[in-house]
Amino acid sequence: MDPVSQLASAGSFRALKEPLAFLRALELLFAIFAFATCGGYSGGLRLSVDCVNKTESNLSIDVAFAYPFRLHQVTFEVPTCEGKGQQKLALIGDSSSSAEFFVTVAVFAFLYSLAATVVYIFFQNKYRENNRGPLIDFVVTVVFSFLWLVGSSAWAKGLSDVKVATDPKEVLLLMSACKQPANKCMAVHSPVMSSLNTSVVFGFLNFILWAGNIWFVFKETGWHSSGQRYLSDPMEKHSSSYNQDSYGSGGGYSQQGSVGPSSEEFGQPASGPTSFTNQI
Repeated sequence: MDPVSQLASAGSFRALKEPLAFLRALELLFAIFAFATCGGYSGGLRLSVDCVNKTESNLSIDVAFAYPFRLHQVTFEVPTCEGKGQQKLALIGDSSSSAEFFVTVAVFAFLYSLAATVVYIFFQNKYRENNRGPLIDFVVTVVFSFLWLVGSSAWAKGLSDVKVATDPKEVLLLMSACKQPANKCMAVHSPVMSSLNTSVVFGFLNFILWAGNIWFVFKETGWHSSGQRYLSDPMEKHSSSYNQDSYGSGGGYSQQGSVGPSSEEFGQPASGPTSFTNQI
């Protein structure tokens, strides 16, 4: 049997049917979608400037930008329509910090989810033999839930800034030639932001997955089992005290019922009232 088959036979893939491992596998998949749709983005817009002097016109001005969205470093040349050659401009804004933070969280979440899934499948006994593994898993899950919330919120704001900075109407306002009514400036096409919108959606979906998985990881820790014992002990004490009270009250009742000697103890049978003929 080859090593891959031995490893597959040694692992318990039934663990993937449990919520803990199943959610971890979903986190792995959603993390891939998150950093792929954001980190792999490249787009652009096209503008046209039709000057009064047609020789200076440029009907195809391409402005390309990509991850990590350092827009202030994106430069392009446009005509001035004044016979002074080309004007060099740059986009406004820098959303690299929020974009890079979002992708970094996604990559590390992917790596941890992959490692945790492997542990759940192939090393489940070692994972559960002491409390250290579940405790580390619980703390990391809480931390990544917070990071996903912060990263997704920051990237949603950064994406909003990117959309404003790359709006063709806003870019046309940067051109001096477009401020002259005689020149005709227009947008040929706008950038497509669908994949970036999808990355934000996957970011918040990852937050929901990681936050929901906190409970299932917490159930594996000793804190959950000790809490159950703490809740069950008072109930057992209350139940035992109730049984003792019931037994004591039953014994007292039987003692009260047998107070005083019976007629059989003196050898006299119990008899009813004598008849009138016997008295005569």
